[in-house]
Amino acid sequence: MWIDTHCHLDAHEFGAESLDVARRAGEGGVSMIVIPAVERGNFEVVAQLAANAPNASYALGIHPIYVPQALDEDLVALRTAVEAAMNEPRFVAIGEIGLDFFIPMLCEPAMREKQERFFREQLRIARDFDLPVLTHVRRSQDQVLKHLRQVRPAGGIAHAFNGSFQQAETYIKLGFHLGFGGAMTFTRALQIRRLASELPMEALVLETDAPDISPSWIHPGRNSPEQLPAIGAALAQLRGMDEGALRQCAWNNSLAAIPRLQALLVS
Repeated sequence: MWIDTHCHLDAHEFGAESLDVARRAGEGGVSMIVIPAVERGNFEVVAQLAANAPNASYALGIHPIYVPQALDEDLVALRTAVEAAMNEPRFVAIGEIGLDFFIPMLCEPAMREKQERFFREQLRIARDFDLPVLTHVRRSQDQVLKHLRQVRPAGGIAHAFNGSFQQAETYIKLGFHLGFGGAMTFTRALQIRRLASELPMEALVLETDAPDISPSWIHPGRNSPEQLPAIGAALAQLRGMDEGALRQCAWNNSLAAIPRLQALLVS
């Protein structure tokens, strides 16, 4: 069975279909879908969605793209929500958090500072509750790594990894796993495919980032957790591995990256 370690199942692109999508993914072999929050306003939404989908869990966090409109009190609300959720089995991580220096507005000095401040505070929350983090890293690999070295959370996943081999090695030394999904299915994505095929398999986890980052066979259509088994098969082909062996390894890696999943998946 497969684990989708990063899927925005609550996104508006799914409309009222979210639970049906989760059900179909489960029927196709996806045992678990991790749904990260992106802002205070959807904390309850992702929690409720995970409660209603038997093969879903959730994370809480403030995404860097939502930092411009976020308030300092949202960080207080996040800490309060995390403390309250620690007794909920389907709450598994802090995320999606991180830094985005791709969007021009987010690169302005004041917004860079605010992003980094929000990221550090969320790392502290993760550290204080011994939770892994699901990190957004876009044009910001070295800056994210700097903060991870300074505030050391309990591991996590570098979502949609697209850095260098040296940066990958640093993440791994910090106890992180690296997320790969639809981007590696494009033959022109030479660097991502090289990373996916040559990095230690023990460091990799699978994700869809649905509804975004669609694999080549449905691009530019809406991505879905239903695509994860085919994405896993593509990774197996890239690495020259038996698909069953890769699936088992990815499963083990996902449980290592997000330990609270074990109570949901391992009897």
